Amino acid sequence: MTRGHGAALVLGGARSGKSSWAESQFDGVADVEYVATSQSRADDPEWVERVALHRARRPDAWRTTETTDLASVLRADDATPVLIDCLAVWLDRVLMTAGAWGDAPGWRDAVETQVTDLVAALEDTDREVVLVSNEVGSGIVPATASGRLYRDELGRLNARVAAAVDEVWFCIAGVARRLA
Repeated sequence: MTRGHGAALVLGGARSGKSSWAESQFDGVADVEYVATSQSRADDPEWVERVALHRARRPDAWRTTETTDLASVLRADDATPVLIDCLAVWLDRVLMTAGAWGDAPGWRDAVETQVTDLVAALEDTDREVVLVSNEVGSGIVPATASGRLYRDELGRLNARVAAAVDEVWFCIAGVARRLA
């Protein structure tokens, strides 16, 4: 990745090494804002363990921001590089808040507003940004309507973010290759 400017999207499947690779792009950088889009839930021990592993990998000096308001982070008057992990979890939270899982009226417009705001902030930011997301379009067609909805919405989000960044990387088995 080109350091010092621009934005990059890192895609990959589950446990592909994308987060570790994205973190390594900031090796030696003392001040990084790590944006966690998930929330730790005490009722889900497996998720708590995942979050703990991510935290343990990061340098103590890095700032952690837990939020879904990614546009505000990107618009902040701050020159600190940003690592956003991960857009797939962010989208799940956006879909849940918008009522997509229950097919609430207007959920598509609410999601579109959030995605458009994120892409606009990404295009306007002067911060160095690395975004991590899951690539879900290469697998089988999900058996459930909610699975297909999520896959389709994440594919659309990834494509829009890819169009707004300078570089797109794909990670398989811990090996990243630049796509664009």
